Amino acid sequence: MTNDPSNWRNWPLAERERQYSPSSCVAAIAPYLEAYAARSRDAEQRFRCQNNLLWGDGPDETFDYFPAASADAPLLVYFHGGYWQELSKNESLFAAPDCVTNGIAFAAIDYTLAPRATLGPIVEQCRQAIASLHRQAPALGFDPRRIYVSGNSAGAHLAAMLLMEGWQAARGIPDDAVAGVVLLSGIYDLEPLTGTYIDAALHLTAEDVATLSPLRLKRGRPLKTIVAWGENETAEFKRQSRAFSRALVSSGFPVSAFEVAGTNHFDIVFGLADRESVLGQATVELIHGTKDKGT
Repeated sequence: MTNDPSNWRNWPLAERERQYSPSSCVAAIAPYLEAYAARSRDAEQRFRCQNNLLWGDGPDETFDYFPAASADAPLLVYFHGGYWQELSKNESLFAAPDCVTNGIAFAAIDYTLAPRATLGPIVEQCRQAIASLHRQAPALGFDPRRIYVSGNSAGAHLAAMLLMEGWQAARGIPDDAVAGVVLLSGIYDLEPLTGTYIDAALHLTAEDVATLSPLRLKRGRPLKTIVAWGENETAEFKRQSRAFSRALVSSGFPVSAFEVAGTNHFDIVFGLADRESVLGQATVELIHGTKDKGT
């Protein structure tokens, strides 16, 4: 309803850009980015890690992998945020210690950033990365039937695109190659981003909005899904998360949707697999079920 004053279509550009600027809800973004890097370096030092493995042929088509103790462990894959144009896997290893401690292997994925790639090819890269990991499961040591995918912000958009119909067959993997998804503070409708400073590197077209917005696409087989967002987020990030969770439920997905108290767009990720957090409890239960499994 475009006559609704709360609808983004009625806002001046400055308000739309504020609503889609996660940093507008925090005093400074630098401490969170520093924490991503510091926790990632700590993970590499304390746990066995294989860096810069290949999921494709391109220079950005790599991943870092942390095996669990069991060779048939489930795998949690993480796609980083940064509005498809910043950050990398190198600052995205912070969930690895909690995953490994809970008997879950962990992989962080790199993909080509905008403006060197547009969003369509980035989505295709992420799908190809999952297909490659599925094929590499015996060599890496995890169960290819239990690949779970997670992401934050733009990474949640990329993870959500794995819920859509029909992409698996062209890549030679079964429809059930992804067992479940954890989406944190994501973007599920691209249209509000068009014409903003965010779009300067993306150059989103009407076709991109129609074909790359998870809210607008036909979804595939229902998967267990978590849709979560921080308490200290803009109204638009909360609205998009609630709207997408409702859309998933309407498509038959078993969805756990909730706001994580005391967190914002940037620090919500630290609870991803931490049993001491509500998010971590939900994630570990989604992956392992109600049976407590550790290393």
